Amino acid sequence: MSLSHIHSLLTPHLQQLRKNLFINNEIMILHGDPILFRILMKQQPPFIINDHRMGILVRGEMRVNINLVEKHLTAGTLVFIGPGTIINAVNISDNAEIYGFALSPDFPIPFPADQMPAAFNGQMHDFQLPATKADIDTAYRILDIIWHIVHLPHYDHLLISSLVAAQMHHYNTLFRRYIDCQQNYLSHEQSIFNRFIHLINQHAVQEHQLAFYASRMCLTERYLSSIIHHTSGITAKKWIDRALISRIQVELRHTSKSIVQISNEMNFPNPAFFCKYFKRITGMTPLTFKRN
Repeated sequence: MSLSHIHSLLTPHLQQLRKNLFINNEIMILHGDPILFRILMKQQPPFIINDHRMGILVRGEMRVNINLVEKHLTAGTLVFIGPGTIINAVNISDNAEIYGFALSPDFPIPFPADQMPAAFNGQMHDFQLPATKADIDTAYRILDIIWHIVHLPHYDHLLISSLVAAQMHHYNTLFRRYIDCQQNYLSHEQSIFNRFIHLINQHAVQEHQLAFYASRMCLTERYLSSIIHHTSGITAKKWIDRALISRIQVELRHTSKSIVQISNEMNFPNPAFFCKYFKRITGMTPLTFKRN
């Protein structure tokens, strides 16, 4: 779901959204009203995100499935969604108030690739941070300045890029603080589960077998399978299937790729095996799913 795709979807609504939405070929800014999410929820999710998006949930709550895991986000949460994220917004409360921005691939990212803050260097596809009022206020003020700047007569790329850098630094500081706190009380089993989910979100397209993930984590398949099932109530193989099926559904719904092409890209031995696998998991053939 690129910015250009969002722009085409929103064209009939731009007059209505103008007070709360700014969008051009570099950046999209949401300023309070979550109607954008309500429009996107009608567009056959899940979607894959291939850009950087940072948001602030100031009021209300929402349920959203991010990289296989359903999250219940409440007021006072800072959210980052990075390239490669699969997302499906499930529900948004009527009183929700959301601020944030999305950066297109054309946006001049304010850091060299080898100097990105740790939170945005590609190791994390997403994170959600419970924040203090002071931290939320800081994030809001930075975003509000960006909102003001983009509406000036002259669009200042350098100034906007610098303000985005400030917001990324702010999120990065809070992210590092949050991770340090988490490591102090996360159980060993929960740490293994989090690592497993991170790995399958990275590799499920090419790696369909539990043996790969057990090897990467230096665990036996039996032990890893036991921990994942005990922690989540779902088998490790089902988590791998969820990740793979989500990717396939995105390709079927939102691209013009053929069944053969998707089968090859998803590392299946042949299209017939691919179709049988998809039907076994979803109850319908890939072609039926695509037509629907």
